[in-house]
Amino acid sequence: MGDEVDDGVRAYDLAAEDYAVHYPTTEPEQPADLDAVRSWAAGLAGPTGQAGITPRVLDAGCGTGRMARFVSDVAGGRVRIAGADPSAGMLAVARREHPWLPVHRAGLTALPLADETLDGVLAWYSTIHLTDAALPGALREVRRVLRPGGSVLLGFQSGAGTHEVGAAFRSLGHEVSLVRHHRTPEVMAAAAERAGLEVVAARARPAAGRERDPQAVVLGRRPEATPGGSDRGTPGAQS
Repeated sequence: MGDEVDDGVRAYDLAAEDYAVHYPTTEPEQPADLDAVRSWAAGLAGPTGQAGITPRVLDAGCGTGRMARFVSDVAGGRVRIAGADPSAGMLAVARREHPWLPVHRAGLTALPLADETLDGVLAWYSTIHLTDAALPGALREVRRVLRPGGSVLLGFQSGAGTHEVGAAFRSLGHEVSLVRHHRTPEVMAAAAERAGLEVVAARARPAAGRERDPQAVVLGRRPEATPGGSDRGTPGAQS
């Protein structure tokens, strides 16, 4: 990991218990955000032509497991969901608060899953600490683990540039540095397309409530396989 990612993992390791106290469920989300997740979860389906198979889903950057719990609830137990996160501290909370949730210690750039094994990936504010150099690899990794036709929902702060956001952690007594990368939905959508994903929707909304920044979502999918056996949108040589 690079220094910036290491700083982020350290910050969340130290603040995991405080995070769980402040955000046990969906407190940070606005109704529009939860509607986006509900709509995505409702559209999850297993492999084409294999009726009765429960869709497999990964909450990539699951933190304490709060959004995995939400997806499981809104899907009515209709999905098999697991979590992955690079922060051991956050995963310790996830295991304690959601013992039913299988979790892996891993980041978006190296998911511990075989190719084409998932029907859905939730990357909910888990790209925000990735540099511009790391983002393409993370999106290619999402595409790799999705089966053809599988979908990904990305949530993130909209805008441009980097923002030092460690003050919230320092106010709780944790001396850390934490950088957040803001991207417009257009920028994220373009990165997803370069990674071989089809973009279904990309939109931003104004800041609401206690938020300081606009928020955005991008919905993408791995293209279905063509009759020749390869899926459309297969990424070519990456710079």
